[in-house]
Formats: sequence, structure tokens, C-alpha cells
Amino acid sequence: MQMVPMVEYADASPEVKAVYDDIMATRKTDWINNFWKILASHPPTLARLWQDVKQVMAADGALDPLVKEMLYIAVSVTNNCDYCIYSHTASARAKGMTDQMFGELLAVVGLANQTNALANGYRIPADPQFLPHDGAVAEPASLTELDFTDEPAE
Repeated sequence: MQMVPMVEYADASPEVKAVYDDIMATRKTDWINNFWKILASHPPTLARLWQDVKQVMAADGALDPLVKEMLYIAVSVTNNCDYCIYSHTASARAKGMTDQMFGELLAVVGLANQTNALANGYRIPADPQFLPHDGAVAEPASLTELDFTDEPAE
């Protein structure tokens, strides 16, 4: 059960309604999801977080919107956030994520969590070839060994 009451649009202050209106306009929808309704119990957090979400998720950038949603799912799975898993999976599906892509994403998440735990548990030192040098990432020829595709290295 939630810790504070949800703030419905009809009961919202003008400050909260302004954020709700921006959410609906940006997302091209006519409803506000529960996440924002709960955050509206503290309007400064609602406004601040919505601005952050718009800046990262809604802005054009080097990552396309589907990739951003899939990254969000990966972190949400790792952090065990049911709400975020559901909401961002729905958003990713709306942006074209297939069941095959979802399965592969979860396989990568599971593998990363397993290998991260092993690397942390064993306290494995990073290979010098992986570390940045003089402000630039090292790219020796040996890093081609990390390419797991079937394509031959150039």
C-alpha cells in the first residue's frame, strides 16, 4: 500500500496541475500515471523530477527512445522496482520492443548481474587495457577479443 494519498487532477493545486498538463502534453496522453500522482504529494519533488525525466528521456540525444527505455528496464530489474519494470516495459513495447528483444534484454541483465557479483566478490582488478590513459580510453588491438559477434575483426 502506498505511503501517501494519490493526488488526482481534479484535486490538484494549480502548481501540480501545471506539471500534470506538461506531462500529458509531452507524452501525448490524457491521463496521469500513479507515479506522478504519488509524487504530487510533494510538489517540489514532482516538478524537479519531471524536469529531469524530460531532460533525459524525452530529449533528442545520441540514444534513441527505445534504447533509453530498455536501459531503464535493465536498471529497474536490477533495482527490483516492479512499478518501473511495468511502466517502462509498456513504454518500450509502444516504441517497438518485441518479446524476443525483451527476452534478450533480460538475459543480458541476468548475465551482467551474475558476472558483476563474481567480479566484485573476487575483487578482480581491471585490466590495464580497459583503463583510460591520458584522458582517452585505451584501444589496443587486443580489445577486439571482446567482440562476441561472428563477424571477423578488421
